Parts: sequence; structure tokens; C-alpha cells
Amino acid sequence: MISAQEVKKLRERTGASMIQCKNALEESQGDIEKAIVIMQKSGSKIADKKCGRNTSEGYIGSYIHSNGKVGVLVEIACETDFVAKNEEFRELAHDLAMHVAANNPKYIDYKEINLEEIDGKKKELEEDVKKENKPANIAEKIVEGKVKKYFDEICFVNQMFVKNPDITVEQLLTQKIAKLGENINISKFTRFEIG
Repeated sequence: MISAQEVKKLRERTGASMIQCKNALEESQGDIEKAIVIMQKSGSKIADKKCGRNTSEGYIGSYIHSNGKVGVLVEIACETDFVAKNEEFRELAHDLAMHVAANNPKYIDYKEINLEEIDGKKKELEEDVKKENKPANIAEKIVEGKVKKYFDEICFVNQMFVKNPDITVEQLLTQKIAKLGENINISKFTRFEIG
């Protein structure tokens, strides 16, 4: 039997509903770490189902750094004005703006990057790896890994989330989609910096 304390503990860690926490704990036979993994998997399934749905509502989150020299606006979209007015959704917008202030991404995701930039970076890295005199198949894998790492670092959704470096921004969005029950995506962002 799962205790209310265990459910409360899991809820504090995940922010999920009491029912979701109780069900995950029952499935994991009281193991909190396994329950979190179960919840992440079910959250991904929910997010996958909702991904294609139209997002015509949303909210613009903002963040101004304490020194007044960095400011960010982030537009996040959702399906209904009910979610757009939800405090948790608005907090997400603010947190994403804070993330942009701290990490300065160049793109939202890989879809925004043009092929010329990818090819240029790949050629640059191939030149660097050539100097290491590695076998061709190993050199190719090294270049692939370095290209992915480079673009992960400049793509918003692939960056590690500033408030929880254990997850990416994309994983954070997946959690919020599962929790709020609507498709959520980042529409655009603008970062201003003095100097």
C-alpha cells in the first residue's frame, strides 16, 4: 500500500497530480526513482500525441537581468486561452526567458539552421580532426559527435535547462505538455544585451 507521504514526496519532485504520482508509485511498487522514470515515459507518450495539435494561443514571457543590461522576450504557444492564463504556463514562459538570458541560444531547434551553416561547421571540424591522424571511420564519428554537440549548445530546446541542468529545455516542455494536457511550443525569442 502506497502512503500519502510517498505520494506527497513524489509530487514535490515532479509537480505531477496526486493521481499520476499514486499510479506511478503503485506501478513501481513504491520505488520513487522508478516512478519518476515511469512518469517521464508516460509524459513523452502524451506529448507525442499532442505534438501535431494547433497552438493558436499563448503568452509572452519576459526577463530582465538584475544589472539591467540583458533583457529577453519569449513567446510560447499553447492550444487554449485557459492554459495561456494558467499561472504555471506563465511561470514557464518566464523561466524560458531567464534561460535565454543565461544561455544565449541562437536557434529554437535544428529546423531553423540552414544546411550551409551545418556543412561549414562540419568542414571546419573535419580539418581539426584530420590533424589527429585518426582512422577515417573513427574520424567521421568524432566529427559527427562534435557537430551535434556544437548545435546542441546553440539550439534552445537542446540546451540543458538553466534551473535544472539534469534535463533539456525540450524535456521540460514535454513535462509541461503532459501536466497541462496541451501542445506547447516555443514560437520565438528575442534577447537584448547592452554593450
